[in-house]
Amino acid sequence: QVQLVESGGGLVQAGGSLRLSCTASGSIFRSAVIGWYRQAPGKQRDMVAVITSGGITRYTDDVKGRFTISRDNAKNTASLQMNLLKPEDTAVYYCKAVDFSKTTDGQTYWGQGTQVTVSS
Repeated sequence: QVQLVESGGGLVQAGGSLRLSCTASGSIFRSAVIGWYRQAPGKQRDMVAVITSGGITRYTDDVKGRFTISRDNAKNTASLQMNLLKPEDTAVYYCKAVDFSKTTDGQTYWGQGTQVTVSS
């Protein structure tokens, strides 16, 4: 029943900013680990940023200092603020949530993805 929906993608020039949002249909963010992933054409889906239920964050080296992940558990929403965007950031961005409220291993949910295109 839980669904994740991403929004905020679009076309932006290099050096610009975008803010992506991920909203869950169910109340799972209190105990869930939230991650943003991206997949460029011809490449695998890679982790961009992760935030735990306690607010601990982790980023891939390519986006450190430019991207910021955050969450609002009361709204079941997570965001990815992307600044100083580069053409190589162009990809489909996906939201992922792993809910540990019921099982030790967690239940994984994925959003449908939102396109981010950065022009040079």
